[in-house]
Amino acid sequence: MTQVPARIDDEHDLAAGLRELLAIAPDLGRLAAAGDPLPLRRHPPTFAELARIVTAQQVSLASAAAIYGRLETLIAPFDAETVLRLSDDELGQAGLSRAKIAAFRAVSEAIADGLDLAGLIRLPAEDARARLVSLRGIGPWTADVFLLFCAGHPDVFPAGDVALQEALRDALALDARPGTREAERLARRWSPWRGVAARLLWAHYRRLTGRGTGLPV
Repeated sequence: MTQVPARIDDEHDLAAGLRELLAIAPDLGRLAAAGDPLPLRRHPPTFAELARIVTAQQVSLASAAAIYGRLETLIAPFDAETVLRLSDDELGQAGLSRAKIAAFRAVSEAIADGLDLAGLIRLPAEDARARLVSLRGIGPWTADVFLLFCAGHPDVFPAGDVALQEALRDALALDARPGTREAERLARRWSPWRGVAARLLWAHYRRLTGRGTGLPV
């Protein structure tokens, strides 16, 4: 019997998760048979990585990289304690908007109060997501992307991601691209492997469009 990984840490875990996914969703076999490599894109479940995702909200990847580079110089070491010692003006001069500064502070204060980002992997997907979105400035997309790519949660599906929505439209032969709620509903059938399904759909989107990885970060 296949051993189910508690989280997706490496290619072996991803392959095991894909086998489990296809066992409950054989209709996705067509996508898997295309042979497109599934994106692992794993990062450590740290404040710095959550900050990187917040920085990437609603800006181009190039702009996000430039801002984050300035933040790495400013926030040294890159942790919650250092952020709490900096002023809003200092963070703003690095390129953060007021909303993102508020998010940095909310997460930093939560960590100071005991939030364990790495420990979120031990929670069911909905509970882990709820813990993050309870913080000011952390929305569902940010929470889902962190849980998927940093915590390695196997059952997270960023339903608000446009590339995933477009991949769903094509893969399931839908008349139109589904919205966030419809994408969430469609993905429920793939639990507890929604994170693997998301990677499979991103790979499908990349093949459909030829637009790089299609990944949000």
